[in-house]
Order: sequence, then structure tokens, then C-alpha cells
Amino acid sequence: MYKLKKRNKKALRFIDLFAGIGGFRIALESTGAKCVFSSEIDISASKTYTANFHEQPNGDITKINSGEIPDHDILCAGFPCQPFSMGGYRKGFEDTRGTMFFEIERILDSKKPKAFILENVMGILSHNKKHTIQTIRKKLKKIGYEIFEDILDAKDFDIPQNRRRWFCVGFREDLGITTFDFPRGTGLTKSVYDLLEKNVNGHEITKIAAKHIKFHYGNFKKSSESMTIANEVRPSRCGMRDDGLVPCLTAKMGTGGNNVPIIVEEGRKLTVKECLRLMGFNQDFQMVENNHQSYKQIGNSVVVPIVASIAKKIIKKIT
Repeated sequence: MYKLKKRNKKALRFIDLFAGIGGFRIALESTGAKCVFSSEIDISASKTYTANFHEQPNGDITKINSGEIPDHDILCAGFPCQPFSMGGYRKGFEDTRGTMFFEIERILDSKKPKAFILENVMGILSHNKKHTIQTIRKKLKKIGYEIFEDILDAKDFDIPQNRRRWFCVGFREDLGITTFDFPRGTGLTKSVYDLLEKNVNGHEITKIAAKHIKFHYGNFKKSSESMTIANEVRPSRCGMRDDGLVPCLTAKMGTGGNNVPIIVEEGRKLTVKECLRLMGFNQDFQMVENNHQSYKQIGNSVVVPIVASIAKKIIKKIT
């Protein structure tokens, strides 16, 4: 879906913090930018990252001195979302993962890149009576960045998934950039059916059946007992089909498989390959074999087309 553009000598440089399996990297490289540093503490995610980019990301960012990080133009970070997620305990900065924002602040303050892109769950906006987001905004402005925020949804970027995420873009104040319009996307031109594998475990899904696909979270082995969160598919915006959206893919998909959306009619959960497609990853992207970790890694990632669209607009501003 996103091919690496041929770089020239003036290619912008970016760093990939909390890199996961490389969603940010794929998106930025699709614009012709060059990754000069990456960091990821999760061993399984690092293996997947290495398999696809042929370099192992650096480890724990809290143990890496800012001076060891190369100069760069754009900082990318989808910092840990569990401390702010509605699905978690919402401890925020009281959770050690929540303090990872301060590592971003540290690096921004030291390296002073021209711009940054941050991503997190929507829950960050309401967490701790909005004190968390207010702290983040205050810190970013204090170190000299003009910031812009928006909520973007996968379904607006031709990905039939109901996934809304907070994005924050910042520009170094001395650049004099006072406006930034987030991309609005193109809506849906494809349906869930277009991204599903057509034959899984002997079950062949037909175009007709796909018009009535329903999804649930739960354990398909105990269908009626555990399908407690129903999320039926809604009509897509393209007006051509009635097969709607897949429920949000989350990191909880890695907790025993009980949170992977289920195609009710087929009595099966989404495959790893289908989940990758529903995040906008390339067809040739490789997951290191480990389904439990694979689902978790995908749920923790970013929707590639959204980040690519934001990156293109940032690059136009700073070049």
C-alpha cells in the first residue's frame, strides 16, 4: 500500500520512538524521509521490527542519553496508551508507562527537531479531569513548540475500522508556523469484504454473505455466553455496500485471543493478516510467528494511512 520513495541527499530525517512494529516508520518512509534512530523495549515487537527493516531498534529509551540520538527533523512517537485508555486502569502519569511522555519532552528539549507527531488514545483528553492533557500541552509549549491537535478516525482514511485516535503535531516556534490543517481523508472506497481472506480453515466467505457480516468481541468457542460486547457493522460511507466497520483493534487482542473481533457468520476471529490489512500495513509485511504477541503488536500500532497523510502535510510546512 505504501511504497518507499526514492530518497535524495536532502531527505528529511526522523526518529521512531516506542516504535512497536514500525507503523510510523512505514508511513514516514513512504514520503521519502529517512529513519536515523528507533527505540522499542518490547522484545517481541523488536523482532518483528527487525524482520521488516533489517535493523534492531535500540532498547529502553529511559536509559539512552539524548546525546546518543542523531540529529533529526521530525520526532515520531505513539507513546504507551494503556495508562490513559478507557479499557485500562487509567493511572496516567502514576503508571510508569505514562511517564514515557516525559522522555519525549526530554528528547525534544535537547535535540530541538523542526517538528513532531504524537499519537495516543482519545482517553488522554479526559484523563484525570483533563489535568493530564493540560500538563502535556504546557510542557510542549514551554520547550518551544507550537502545537496542534485533532481526533482522526481510520474509517475516514479508507480503512473500514472504527478507530478514533488523538494526534498532536508540533512545530518549533522559531519556524513561525502558526497554522496546521489536519488531513480529512477520503472516506471509504473499500469495504470489510475487500480486506478479508476469502478462505480461512475451509470457510469461504462470499460477496453476498459479506453484506451482512457482523462482528463481536468475545471467544468464538463460547459464542452466546461471551459475546457481551456487540458491535454490528454499520453502512459504509461509499454508499455501494452495506458491510460497515470492524470494531477497534486493541492491544487486548493479545490477552488470550478473547478480544479479537469475531466474524459471527463464520464462527471465527479475524486472522493476523486481516488485522494487518485493517491497520493499513503492506501485504508483504512480516509478523514473527507468535499469534498471541502478533495480535497485541497490531493493536498497539498506528493506522499507517493516517500517519502518512499527516506526515505529508508536516513536510510541506517545514521544507
